[in-house]
Amino acid sequence: MTKIFVNLPTSDLERSKAFYTALGCDINPLFTDENAACIVWSDDVYFMVLTREYFSTFTSKSVVDAKESAQVLVALSRDSREDVDDVVGKGLAAGGAEPKPAQDYGFMYSRDLEDPDGNILEFLYMSDEAAEQGPEAYMAEQGATESA
Repeated sequence: MTKIFVNLPTSDLERSKAFYTALGCDINPLFTDENAACIVWSDDVYFMVLTREYFSTFTSKSVVDAKESAQVLVALSRDSREDVDDVVGKGLAAGGAEPKPAQDYGFMYSRDLEDPDGNILEFLYMSDEAAEQGPEAYMAEQGATESA
């Protein structure tokens, strides 16, 4: 099984830990110290939140300021529209920001959440039917069903 580790720079490690635990994540203390925190999303998805200084030791490229530039958008699926709204609500209460309005495509619902460092998390729900058929086939079927 592949596990995913997303590395994110932060200017305030304690603030980041508080933000991500407010979203419902756990912190793995075995991989957490003064330079980094291992944020556990699930058994297979982890965020390594690293101080900017420590993050820079892993690359020779400049580390962008996520409040000014986007380097990556991390999309995480949820089980329902309500789950999307719930996690974004928790993030906003914990100091995050919502950079744009919710997107509702009928077959998919998504909301973006910026953590306090400006890293963008996209939370989305897609109906099982749309995921299985693809959005075009799902929408065509919905149109046929609605007009019948």
